[in-house]
Order: sequence, then C-alpha cells, then structure tokens
Amino acid sequence: MTVDLALLLAMGVMFAGGIYLVLERSLTRILLGIMLINNGAIMLLFLASGGVGLAPLFVRGRDPHEYADTLPQALILTAIVIGFAVVAFLTAMIYRSWLLIREDEVEVDAEDVKIARMPAWDAEDDAELVEESSEFLDDAADPNAHYEHATESRPHVRHASPTPPARPGPASAVRAHRADGGPRP
Repeated sequence: MTVDLALLLAMGVMFAGGIYLVLERSLTRILLGIMLINNGAIMLLFLASGGVGLAPLFVRGRDPHEYADTLPQALILTAIVIGFAVVAFLTAMIYRSWLLIREDEVEVDAEDVKIARMPAWDAEDDAELVEESSEFLDDAADPNAHYEHATESRPHVRHASPTPPARPGPASAVRAHRADGGPRP
C-alpha cells in the first residue's frame, strides 16, 4: 500500500486552515473552517482505508484479501452525512443571526469574560481532606463524605450533621396509621 504524499499534505493543510478559521469571530469563517475540517477528516479516512480492491461480492476460490474493505467506505459516507448536517445547522444559524441583528460576528459575552477572569478553584482539587485510616468506612464515619459541598469561601471539610426528627403534624399523622385505620408497629 502506498500513501500519496500530496494527499497527506492536502489533508494537513485542510486541518490547519480549518482550525484557524474556526478560531475566528465571523460565523461565515467558522462555517468554512468546519467544512475544511470535515473534508480533512474524510481525506484521512480515505488515506487510512488502504488500496482499492474488488467489489465485495462472493466468488468461490477468490482470496479474501483481494476484496475491498467496506468499513472505510461506510465511515466516509457517515462523515459526509454528519458534515452536511453540521453545515446545514450552521448555515441556518448564520441566516438567523443575519436576519435578527444584521451581523456575522460572534459577540463577546460579558459574563464569560467575568468567569474567565475569576481564579480557578475546584472543590475536588482544592478542598482540605482528612487522611483516612481505612478504605472500608461507611458514610457516617467517613470524614470526607461531603467534600464536594465545600466552597471557595469555606474550603474546609464540613461534617454532616444529623437531621432533626420530623415534627408530628397532619402529614406524619396520616402516615403513622395503616390502611385499615390502626397504628403502624
């Protein structure tokens, strides 16, 4: 099996150009970038599929390695369909954006900028945990059972406090009796 160097180079240029265009703010350039990436992926599947072969129709006495592999063909067809669907969706989104605001640019969202400027704090990575002596603890004895409820303002481990018993009221009084009217054991 020989691989055509020109096709490999074309595939690399398609991926590079597509990634560059997807990072732009113009929706039309994003659409063109998605199309280039899709065509690059189709070319990658085509190059990885190997050489051509005979039609996959069974003939007695023929070596099975002479037949063409149908899996790459199915993957290429699937990539074409998915690419067409994504392009159709983005085209509709661009058209709708043009109708509403007469712009093709993706605006900077103020909330995204605020979130990007915030320092990163992850409850799982940054919370202070107590060293466990055994890996076979039930949840009541585990000092780290509720570490994911820690916040940046309260990074220490919060131990679960037992919930107070429910006050008897009309709802609990109804549940305290059996269906025949007698009290539950």
